[in-house]
Amino acid sequence: MMIHPQFDPIVFSAGPLAVRWYALSYIVGFILFIWLGRRRIAQGNTLFTKEMLDDFLTWGILGVILGGRIGYVLFYKFSDYLADPVAIFKVWEGGMSFHGGFLGVVAAMILFARKHHMSTLKVMDFVAPLVPLGLASGRIGNFINGELWGRVTDINAFWAMGFPQARYEDMTAAAHNPQWTLWLEQYGMLPRHPSQLYQFALEGVCLFILVWVFSKKTRPDGQVASLFLGGYGFFRFIAEFARQPDDYLGLLTLELSMGQWLSVPMIVLGAIGFVYFGKRKQTV
Repeated sequence: MMIHPQFDPIVFSAGPLAVRWYALSYIVGFILFIWLGRRRIAQGNTLFTKEMLDDFLTWGILGVILGGRIGYVLFYKFSDYLADPVAIFKVWEGGMSFHGGFLGVVAAMILFARKHHMSTLKVMDFVAPLVPLGLASGRIGNFINGELWGRVTDINAFWAMGFPQARYEDMTAAAHNPQWTLWLEQYGMLPRHPSQLYQFALEGVCLFILVWVFSKKTRPDGQVASLFLGGYGFFRFIAEFARQPDDYLGLLTLELSMGQWLSVPMIVLGAIGFVYFGKRKQTV
């Protein structure tokens, strides 16, 4: 069994200022967004100018932060935040939801399109291929932090990894499984899936290749965005089988996690949109 490297979460510090790897992963994601967007513009996409791309990034960042936080509050710990509303604003304590962030970015795209009198579908199709590598960067940030670890797996599996940060969860899980108790006594931690790396590969790299290559050719408005929507939902649904469910939620109906249930509408809407928009004529 491998052991998580236990990276220092702080890249560097100067007095009270500290730059963390997780924050850096967001910055890298935004840089990749701009770089890929400028490549699309240089390749002949005339929908955005470089100035409009920079402007949209600001809208997108606000959508990610506000949507991600609101989504986390509503989808994961609504009762806790209802009891202590002030905690909603304590973003430094963590708590962001991708699905909420996604809805925030969708809202940002709609508002941006209206401001510039553009087709919302065209804006979504332009933005969709620029997002996955940013998601990949975020998952690397999760791995460096040693958070969002996976479910317990076979001690002899080549992918098995122990996470010292999961000590409490390991002890809780081992209390109900004699074999896990032996592993915990022998190794001091349980073997888990490094699910952050699975999500990096699936939701990040694979989704990027799929959507980027598909968008190389002119497609009907809405089809590229639909592929991203359904593709992300599918890859997230699969990766969740290896990811440890949130301890305060556990597995829900049909033994699926909250992340999987939130991904189901994405898969369905993505598939419907891909077929529906695909029947339309290609547009420039």
